[in-house]
Amino acid sequence: MWRPLERIRHDSAQGVWPTAEAAAKSRLFSPIRVGPVVLAHRTWVPAMVPWRATENGDVTPEVLGWYQRFARGRPAAMVVEATGIRDVPSGPLLRIGHDRFIPGLAELVRVVREASAGHTRLFIQLIDFLAIRRRPEPAKFFGRFLAITPAHRAAFGRPEAGDEEVRAWLASLDATALPGVLTTREMQALQQGFRERVTDTEQAHIRELPRVLPALFAQAAERARRAGFDGVELHYAHAYTMASFLSGLNQRQDGYGGNREGRVRLPREVAVRVRAAMGQDFVVGCRILTDECIEGGSTVADSAFFACELAVAGLDYISLSRGGKFEDASQPKVGEAAYPYTGQSGYECMPSYYSDAHGPFGRNLAPAGEVRARLRARGLNTPVVVAGGIHNFAQAEAALAEGQTDIVGFARQSLADPDWFQKVRLGRGAEVRLCTYTNYCEALDQRHRQVTCSRWDREGLDEPGVARSADGKRRLTAPKWDA
Repeated sequence: MWRPLERIRHDSAQGVWPTAEAAAKSRLFSPIRVGPVVLAHRTWVPAMVPWRATENGDVTPEVLGWYQRFARGRPAAMVVEATGIRDVPSGPLLRIGHDRFIPGLAELVRVVREASAGHTRLFIQLIDFLAIRRRPEPAKFFGRFLAITPAHRAAFGRPEAGDEEVRAWLASLDATALPGVLTTREMQALQQGFRERVTDTEQAHIRELPRVLPALFAQAAERARRAGFDGVELHYAHAYTMASFLSGLNQRQDGYGGNREGRVRLPREVAVRVRAAMGQDFVVGCRILTDECIEGGSTVADSAFFACELAVAGLDYISLSRGGKFEDASQPKVGEAAYPYTGQSGYECMPSYYSDAHGPFGRNLAPAGEVRARLRARGLNTPVVVAGGIHNFAQAEAALAEGQTDIVGFARQSLADPDWFQKVRLGRGAEVRLCTYTNYCEALDQRHRQVTCSRWDREGLDEPGVARSADGKRRLTAPKWDA
């Protein structure tokens, strides 16, 4: 049964905050080595897309302000948002597909170093994605977008008919008749919007992905090094290209799909290529899913296998997320694109206060523990990072004590309170502004609006120098906290 969180009893909703002395002796605030770097403690801000870049993928003052504010809280490490490795239009997302992006990214690194007094290690998440279109108006779909095939003409009953006649006939059919005429992919393009898949190997650019992507990722990693980052995170999770190669739904017949070995082949080749290009003095990690949470998708057993293969390939850490797929996304409105965090898999990725009996707290911890256990059973000491509904000290400390993870990621909680790390470390955890899991931030992300948190975005709007959202109604960063 799904119900609001207020009706769910959860003993760690507030948590027990440690004294400064207890925090200093805790696992959470103990150091850990990740490849060539040592993190001062085991706290981590995972990548979050704030929609503050330019349409050309450039760093803006708003991007700098976003990361500067997190850095002031001094997390041990922070991962810069999903950043495109190709030099192609992708809206207000950061890009790293050309040398012209290096100066802006270098300024971002400088700002974080200064704001954290050199305390926070900075990685950047490298991502590739395939084309996705908005859900079309039926008239446009049948009038322009649908490619007319002999099968359509045969269904029309006149194989010699011209395209315009067939288009007009298709547009006249009611919704119950269309599935008998259109293919599954054509119906999906009509109802959800067209979306490329890694299995579309009849398309040359999809067929060539295994040949093209390793070099693109390696070149992006080299730019990240030149910009001053401590490392890169290869994005193999959620609804994007590399995650789709790992997916249980990937049935390519060219050696890059099918069984687990085939599905991990390209992610492993990318990892090896990036590691060879960067050497051993630069952190290279990745993010994968413990479970796709979709019918026919990869499971925890698959994830454990992939984690071991990628660790053997030389990755310095494995970051674990969950769900967030297009396959079960809700139908978008006409003119909007499908959003991969609206179905059950999306809930598992970003669970909200409206939840089942388990609630939104730490749903990914047990699966992450299984992945970590498999790594250790293979004799691999690669650190594991886990995130997903973690917001208080007791919860994080228990995850470390129980061997479910080596590093704890705080995404929505760090957005709610970028000073979480400082407050807890100094014994002032009672002052933490806790995430309420309304997914207010996710709703902004879905609409590609500048992401903020309802816990603070209307506070102190009249303060001098407060940067506001495009509509002027919200502040873009959390109010200052004096330690």
